[in-house]
Amino acid sequence: MTKKPKINALIDLLEGLESTTPDIEASAVVSSDGFMVASLLQGAEEDRAATMSAAILLLGERAAKELQRGELSEVYVKGENGYVLLTATGENAVLATVARKDANLTSVFHDMKRTAAEMTKVINGGHKPLDHFWSWEYECDDYDGLWI
Repeated sequence: MTKKPKINALIDLLEGLESTTPDIEASAVVSSDGFMVASLLQGAEEDRAATMSAAILLLGERAAKELQRGELSEVYVKGENGYVLLTATGENAVLATVARKDANLTSVFHDMKRTAAEMTKVINGGHKPLDHFWSWEYECDDYDGLWI
């Protein structure tokens, strides 16, 4: 199966994000239901990373709502070797990045938000997004009308 043009566009955006933001070591776009859409993750098990990223963002959204903190902007996880940073990309996707431990988080989040806005345009393509539309690409090899 060949990659869809929109997936190639998402990969180009990930490559641009990583090339302009040296603090970002790896990045991916994940569907909100935990499927990998586009990835530049190095040395990570993509399926597990996708599932964890979607789950972490969902928990962050629920926590912000339940604790009356408003709309979730981003989530970050700090480990001794760096950060995992997540932000929503439209209604059905997550932009996940891995950043160095000495990263300038203000700069990284700024660049992530800019890239997420571009990704939302690519994903939606001027159309209303479908719920759980990411998995269609993997199930329908001959379906060329997919939003992705």
